[in-house]
Amino acid sequence: MDQGGAPPVFSASAEIDGDHLQVVVTGEVDMATADTMLQTALREPAERIVLDLRAVTFFDSAAIHALVRLAQQFPGTLTVLPSRQVRRVLDISGLGDQGWLRPA
Repeated sequence: MDQGGAPPVFSASAEIDGDHLQVVVTGEVDMATADTMLQTALREPAERIVLDLRAVTFFDSAAIHALVRLAQQFPGTLTVLPSRQVRRVLDISGLGDQGWLRPA
């Protein structure tokens, strides 16, 4: 059933401060946008990365795959700030206890 209104617009932006990178992602992260999220996070060289997903409304398996790749790329230096929806998906997928994941 169509609820009306426009679909959430995806965006991923990065801001670097020294060796710290903050990536803010909004909207739906799915097979069409997950790689953009990943590439945005990898675009700038950084020692530490914060992936802010608090404005993400949908997160699918492609998004999970991109997130796991980031966790492998930044072991011990990745922090993920999830939305309630992202947290639920990660909990269901068995990733809810990862050290990089902060409370929703």
